Amino acid sequence: MRAIWKGAIAFGLVNVPVKVYSATEDHDISLHQVHNADGGRIRYQRRCEVCGEVVDYSDIEKAYEDDGRTVILTKDELKAIPAENSHEIEVVQFVPSEQLDPIMFEKSYYLEPDSKSPKAYMLLRRALEDTERVAVVQFALRDKTRLGALRIRDDVLMLQALLWADEVREAAFPALDTSIRISAQEREMSAALVESMASDFEPEQFTDDYQAQLRQLIEAKLEKGDALDTEETFGAEAEGGKGEVIDLMEALKRSLDKKRGGGAAAREPDEEEPAEEEAPEPAKRSGRSTGGGRSSGSRSSAAKKDAGDSEAETAKSGTTKRATAGARSKAAGPSKTSTASKAGTASKTGTASKSGTASKTGTAAKSGAAAKTGTATKSTAKTARKGA
Repeated sequence: MRAIWKGAIAFGLVNVPVKVYSATEDHDISLHQVHNADGGRIRYQRRCEVCGEVVDYSDIEKAYEDDGRTVILTKDELKAIPAENSHEIEVVQFVPSEQLDPIMFEKSYYLEPDSKSPKAYMLLRRALEDTERVAVVQFALRDKTRLGALRIRDDVLMLQALLWADEVREAAFPALDTSIRISAQEREMSAALVESMASDFEPEQFTDDYQAQLRQLIEAKLEKGDALDTEETFGAEAEGGKGEVIDLMEALKRSLDKKRGGGAAAREPDEEEPAEEEAPEPAKRSGRSTGGGRSSGSRSSAAKKDAGDSEAETAKSGTTKRATAGARSKAAGPSKTSTASKAGTASKTGTASKSGTASKTGTAAKSGAAAKTGTATKSTAKTARKGA
């Protein structure tokens, strides 16, 4: 590391010479702009709006504009400001660390002893350790007077620049003023979810996925050139969420089930998944089957509707329960076969006919057979009514 500033900490009458180093660094990959037609580098020029000439950096000064008036401030004038010339980190007070709002923290710096004897440095560090407090300091760095917090990290004094009070915006959101009722059950489940995700923070566990994938893309481009398959490079894209608006309690329940390892049990069955095949009824069927055979195991809603209509007509004619059962047995086979043929649905054995109709026995029924089956159904129903 290279020191960016030298100064001294003024701790009462004690002077602690230090060197200042940046404690953090940017790991982002540096990219520059090019012309997409020929790859030429894009560079910006400092061009004067008055004369149109390109101006060197050494000939550029700073200025402030107010109500159409411009005040030019030279480099020498800026350096003449007293605070800019100060190389002192002045301790103004010691405060409990919990009184510093994290939103105020800005840039962090390491402080290294800059004297032959680091005794004063060790004394200040020991004082912060013994009192369990943080030193609030003021210092000037890079054309700006700053507020800072002096604390200890890994036996090293760390200086953290703080924002001034007027640099922190006030959060005023009308939506937060509305009255919202949160039930005790919702609070209990949310607390349980927090507890299930509780852990000790270890920064090493987290990585910058974007920068890793960007480097992967660059390496793939260097190896294969412009003819690059991004799906081959990054793999298949993961499916995103469907954006469904779900109930808060349901979301909490699913989250808890997932964290507790019960995700498989909580998963809802797929709508398209075929239902479990039911065993055929043991009752004897006296009716004859026509067309594609009897589909007695079918539980479709249309078959139930036909059977219900047959029972209603039999009841109107004053039949007994026994006659109704006989009529149902005669009409059930053709009616269900006809309904399956008209609907064009495949049976649970998965055997499909040319017209899309299949019985449970795997027999294919053509559209002509379906029509005949429909006619047989009507005649069978009439026979049942006459018999009654």
